[in-house]
Amino acid sequence: MNLQFTIYIDASPEKVWSLFTSPEHTRKLYYDCVLRSTFQEGAALEYVGPGNDGPETVHIYGTVLHCEPGRQFSYIEHPGATYYPNHAELSCRVTYTLEPFGACTKLTLLNDEWSEGHPGYQKTADVWPMLLSDIKTYAETGKTLDLGW
Repeated sequence: MNLQFTIYIDASPEKVWSLFTSPEHTRKLYYDCVLRSTFQEGAALEYVGPGNDGPETVHIYGTVLHCEPGRQFSYIEHPGATYYPNHAELSCRVTYTLEPFGACTKLTLLNDEWSEGHPGYQKTADVWPMLLSDIKTYAETGKTLDLGW
């Protein structure tokens, strides 16, 4: 089960990279969540923000597999404990690859290595195109999309 999407963004790879890593940008793109990590291979990561468990709800947690700033970011993720009692058994891999393409950035997202029977797969398949569209819009205009959430 693989989810793969490619989009082209009218922004530099460095600017797009900052959208994934800067608290200022992640708060706007990921519903007031921040990504906490040192971004070193083997380091922990967490998307933390408002949710079921209050302002510090852990929505996703995992481990950094590879981090090459401005080029590639890959990690194993688990849903936060607030979502599933067996959250530690549920995992997948997420890889963002950024490549210069003319004056633009080619962003390829690969979401694979899903644990068997992962209950979040279908929702994730439906949500990635919306999130990637929001990332593109934000990078190009400074505004996020009103997705009705």
